[in-house]
Amino acid sequence: MTHGNAPNTPRSTLVVTAHAGDFVWRAGGAIALAAARGEKVTIACLTYGERGESAKAWRAGKSLEEIKQIRRGEAEAAAAALGAEVVFFDAGDYPLTVTPELTDRLVGAYREAQPDVVLTHPLDDPYNGDHPAAARMALDARVLAQAIGYPAEGEIIGAPPVFFFEPHQPEMCGFKPQVLLDISEVWETKRKAMECLAAQQHLWDYYTDLAVRRGVQLKRNAGPNLGLAHKTMAEAYMRPYPQIAKELT
Repeated sequence: MTHGNAPNTPRSTLVVTAHAGDFVWRAGGAIALAAARGEKVTIACLTYGERGESAKAWRAGKSLEEIKQIRRGEAEAAAAALGAEVVFFDAGDYPLTVTPELTDRLVGAYREAQPDVVLTHPLDDPYNGDHPAAARMALDARVLAQAIGYPAEGEIIGAPPVFFFEPHQPEMCGFKPQVLLDISEVWETKRKAMECLAAQQHLWDYYTDLAVRRGVQLKRNAGPNLGLAHKTMAEAYMRPYPQIAKELT
């Protein structure tokens, strides 16, 4: 079962990401914070983003296999910088196709990781069908991994909360920031991980600027005189399921 705060068992986060760079841009701060607390973070990377998110390498004349190796190396370096482990599924992108076989492999990842928290894409993205495909499989596999009769190895899991990380064009994806996570203390770690992704260097400054804007919103919603850093950096998340609580905070 999902262990929550079981004694002597570190908390666990599972990140289900469509492409090799997505987990860095969108959830690198959350990953680095969890790792800094001594938690285990597993990244289920469904594709390398070899066809749709590696234009620089294609223009340089690289082959498909060469691009896969480039993106794999970048993702491994970024995950290491964040303090996470990355598992590659090599399912092929553009399109990433939802299949029972791939969903079943994700069930195995859930049962192995026994996550307390799950991070993945939102269910809508008119610009990139791979992202909602990954999200759909992440949610389906979460439910299947809870079923005692589902034929997969490992112990069943509980019901870990799911957080959707922010897409590249949130206003087109129905994304509304419900959770603003302060990542100021690990911002330099996230930036270092971003800089591992040379194939998408054009996004380094974009996601730096986004962290600044979300940080401004975090400060505005946190109230005055809370001792927040002058330049707060943040990430935004949505929750598809209700928050469970014993008191309103």
